[in-house]
Amino acid sequence: MGEGSLRVAMRDHPQGQVTEGDFLIEETARPVPGPGQALVRVRYLSLDPYMRPMMNPVRSYVEPLKPGQTMPGATVGEVVESNEDALPVGTHVACMLGWQEYGLVTKETARIVDADAADISLALHVLGMTGATAHYGLLRLGDPEPGETVVVTAASGAVGGIVGQLAKIRGCRVIGIAGGPEKCRYVKEELGFDECLDHRADDFEQRLSELTPDWVDILFENVGGPILDAILPRMNDHGRIVLCGNISDYDRDEPYGLKGLSHLLLHRVNVYSFVIADHREYWPQAIAELAGWVKDGRIRFREDIAQGGLEGAPAAFINMLTGRNFGKQLLEVAPASVDHPAGN
Repeated sequence: MGEGSLRVAMRDHPQGQVTEGDFLIEETARPVPGPGQALVRVRYLSLDPYMRPMMNPVRSYVEPLKPGQTMPGATVGEVVESNEDALPVGTHVACMLGWQEYGLVTKETARIVDADAADISLALHVLGMTGATAHYGLLRLGDPEPGETVVVTAASGAVGGIVGQLAKIRGCRVIGIAGGPEKCRYVKEELGFDECLDHRADDFEQRLSELTPDWVDILFENVGGPILDAILPRMNDHGRIVLCGNISDYDRDEPYGLKGLSHLLLHRVNVYSFVIADHREYWPQAIAELAGWVKDGRIRFREDIAQGGLEGAPAAFINMLTGRNFGKQLLEVAPASVDHPAGN
């Protein structure tokens, strides 16, 4: 095993849509674990929309990336060298190592993953941050009641797909919005939504109106922009909007600017915006409940795993941002088998 570790950094702040030229791929020295640390070889990297606004030099809930910094991201991998008894060699862990092949963790920064209970990749979506996001956003903030109408944008995506299924478990009528007939078929036939609308279709707004005769009680919003504007007039009195993402704006030089904000006041709609990283204490209960539903077959999901190692991360990231992926976007950074460093 060599002594290097490949990483992907942001070369410079993107101007508009992200391109592969906005990234720098380089080999660095593999880190050496100190006391209480373990060296992890990354197996899978999660590629998520939140990474895009972090590339902009603007005030946000986290410090924006600076040119030359390693791209952030959730990872799952295997401990290959350890100075921490709680993280022996061979342990699988979920951690935030970003776009790199190797990284250091402690028992406080790594969550042990049971590789025998489920595929370790699930720790990056339905049994990880993605699942906790859907669970907290819908069940805690949206607080759905049986019989209510729930609309989910980006319904075929990692978060949206789980949200809709949680709403069905709660006894709601669920309408998904996705891009293209294939994704809409998946949302309705495999995930079990009651309906799914193609936002690219010419009759999208007409169909939305027809399918919400009693209005929309909860909107779980991942997209923003014109799609959100189309839904706002359909909101019920005292409805709830859970604002999870705004992916339509991430590549814009100027924000879209909603035209239908008056509907929030007219219908006394409550808007809840959140970032799941603010609610770490909620994750264990959410993941435990989701694990039971996955085991029972009540929660289904799809993974889109890009191949080719870390060099393929920029292209896979761009595919996800432009909606060319299908399901949770992951990157396989390294194969399952690893040779542990000598003496460990």
